Amino acid sequence: MLNFTFQNPTRIHFGDDQIKSISKEIPLDAKVLVTYGGGSIKSNGVYDQVEAALSEHNWVEFSGIEPNPTYDQLIKAVDVINEHNVDYILAVGGGSVVDGSKFIAAAAVFEGDDAWDILSKYAPVTKALPLGAVLTLPATGSESNGGAVITRDGSKLSFGSPLVRPTFAILDPAVSLSLSDRQISNGVVDAFVHTMEQYMTYSINAKVQDRFSEGLLLTLIEEGPKALKPETKDDLDIRGNIMWSATMALNGLIGAGVPHDWATHMIGHELTAAHGVDHARSLSIVLPAVMKVLRDDKRSKLLQYAERVWNITVTDEDEKINQAIAKTEEFFKVMEVPTTLTDAGITTGDIDNLIVKLEKHGMVALGERKNITLEVSRQILEAAL
Repeated sequence: MLNFTFQNPTRIHFGDDQIKSISKEIPLDAKVLVTYGGGSIKSNGVYDQVEAALSEHNWVEFSGIEPNPTYDQLIKAVDVINEHNVDYILAVGGGSVVDGSKFIAAAAVFEGDDAWDILSKYAPVTKALPLGAVLTLPATGSESNGGAVITRDGSKLSFGSPLVRPTFAILDPAVSLSLSDRQISNGVVDAFVHTMEQYMTYSINAKVQDRFSEGLLLTLIEEGPKALKPETKDDLDIRGNIMWSATMALNGLIGAGVPHDWATHMIGHELTAAHGVDHARSLSIVLPAVMKVLRDDKRSKLLQYAERVWNITVTDEDEKINQAIAKTEEFFKVMEVPTTLTDAGITTGDIDNLIVKLEKHGMVALGERKNITLEVSRQILEAAL
């Protein structure tokens, strides 16, 4: 196991009717900006619950944060913050709203010339407004980590700072009952691949992290399909297990002291930026191809994954790996997400542009060993056709 320092200060309020906890989490003298997306929270009752919880607070709102939140939209919130002297942000939504709110929290008090420098030039975040989150779509784990991905002019760029980690997060599984099947599928797959990016690397005898990761993968494999079946999709225990798995997948715990990959995400970001592929669906396309192309580098973990997660017992190791990759693709298909570029309408002719974008964004040495060059990324994309 590698050396590590781990701390996660986000306080989680999990379960039914927990939105009311907002009232005791945010100081009464704070001026609050409530951020959200397209307005679904007004039809599913979440907005009303937030409004009730903030009944004694002074607050304003900022709506319209899109999936894959854009700089041009988010920067408008800074004007709202300045106009109303906001000093606390409450993000109500899924990962995109929380990610966007993290950028708003940092941009509002950024002391440089251009807040875009936080992403384009990795300008350090030295301060940020405090942030809380009400999670409505379990997927990214953004509600209890310090990372975010923001889009501008066809580029998806990330930044991270402990200063934008939410101070608290509300996780009420009942809120997820109004999600569409597509949103449910995307959330489960996103959490699955987050886990794999920290697990499917190489063995360093980190038994605790491996077993936690395998438990999350098994839970998502077991519960994910149930959330799509009419007879079980409204089961709050199922939704709760999915929601908690998504949070645990990217709150820092399973990634402490182990190597990380993230090549699937970096390549997937280009599919989203260039072709509008849902984030999770870009991951379901790229991950199997990464496992195929990098099977030698990842051999020991692929074998472990095959045995512990999929219970594959064939003696031939190459066949065991083949079956594990096939089982992963089958799971994605059960979750109704694409597993090839062709499924998403992307062809061989599009690969050159994707490679150009990877190079432009500095993604020239990806993976846990930093050995995924542009040529290897090309092989991955070709394997994903």
